Amino acid sequence: MKPRILFMGTPEFAVPALEMLLQEEYPLLGVVTQPDRKKGRKAQLTPPPVKIVAEKHHIPVFQPARLRDSEELEQICQLKPDLIVTAAYGQILPTTLLEVPPFRCINLHASLLPKYRGGAPIHWAIYHGEDKTGVTIMYMEEKLDAGDMLMQQSVPITTTTDVGDMYQKLSVLAADMLQELLPRLIKGEIEPVVQDHSIATYAPNIKREDEEIQWERTAKQIDYHIRAFCPWPGTYTYWREKRVKVWQAICLEQISTKIPGTVLGFSDEGIQIATGEGVLQLQELQVAGKKRMDVSQFLQGNHLEIGERFGLWKD
Repeated sequence: MKPRILFMGTPEFAVPALEMLLQEEYPLLGVVTQPDRKKGRKAQLTPPPVKIVAEKHHIPVFQPARLRDSEELEQICQLKPDLIVTAAYGQILPTTLLEVPPFRCINLHASLLPKYRGGAPIHWAIYHGEDKTGVTIMYMEEKLDAGDMLMQQSVPITTTTDVGDMYQKLSVLAADMLQELLPRLIKGEIEPVVQDHSIATYAPNIKREDEEIQWERTAKQIDYHIRAFCPWPGTYTYWREKRVKVWQAICLEQISTKIPGTVLGFSDEGIQIATGEGVLQLQELQVAGKKRMDVSQFLQGNHLEIGERFGLWKD
């Protein structure tokens, strides 16, 4: 007999797992997700992707702004699920809920735990130049992503991988892993593995200041940064005091002794910029208030000079 499940998740990452549970006809008692948020220039109130799927299938939806001590928490506990499945829900579950299901609570986390615990694991894995990341399914506890691991699979990070690519891959992988895990978990065939907490690293939520390109870093590190934040939240720099988003760039096999941020040359293929070590070629930009454009389009509308600098400088 299949367990009665409460699903908790919010963004697109969680959707494939929820859809898999529906396709496999697991009894879904309800979905818990974050409140609707205002999005876009018009600040239109928008439901989370998980809510859209749940309502399409007439599944009860709970959206407490803060789950702990909320009125909804008591209602959710009264559902008495056999198992709770979470995927990028966005809040740590209180003990009162963790203790409800007999098969406990499991979480689909987009990293190779114990590395990159926290809210932005895919971003920071690419940012730090990791050669792989993956998905870990683990038991939940009140500490952040610290529970015993039930299953883990890795995916390589290539020289062209950006966070959007990896986000999609890992969301599908998480659903496939969950599909494989659940029957074995219910039968008691899974032996949990304790995380080595001594080597844990963290992936905090992205802050606005994290998005600015630091030209003193190496070309390779800046390339990691751009791909780690593409397509969201994006990286930016300044050109003639205008904010410019950088959507795509590549490292060149060149050496430069110029001050970081200096324009070394440009063509329709890209703008060559000196960094703290090596040269980065910008390929796709977006000036504040304008659309994304490749370098050839940028150069058609802007007069760029060799020797000028990108970034804000006080010297």
